[in-house]
Amino acid sequence: MRDNGRMADPVLVPRSPLTGLVVTWAVAAVGAIVIGIVAPADRMMAWYLVGFGVCVLLSFGVQLARAETRGFILRVAAGALGSLFVMGVISVGFGVAALFTG
Repeated sequence: MRDNGRMADPVLVPRSPLTGLVVTWAVAAVGAIVIGIVAPADRMMAWYLVGFGVCVLLSFGVQLARAETRGFILRVAAGALGSLFVMGVISVGFGVAALFTG
């Protein structure tokens, strides 16, 4: 019998990639709402950039903790772009509300 080298164990039940994405998007939504309520108007966009940076790092960390190499870049990009979209929609909502409240 010969040695075929080390073989990777197959993943019997792969985890859903959607869970990590939803967590990242939910953090983006909560962060955008908190920033929209708490941040002063002249510094709001700077805080949105900080919040988005946190979401990008969170997306990277969540997908790294998942420990699956296939589709890693795609999942990180989907988490980051989804966070950008969520934060953008919420910030537009706060901007429109600011127009009508004076």
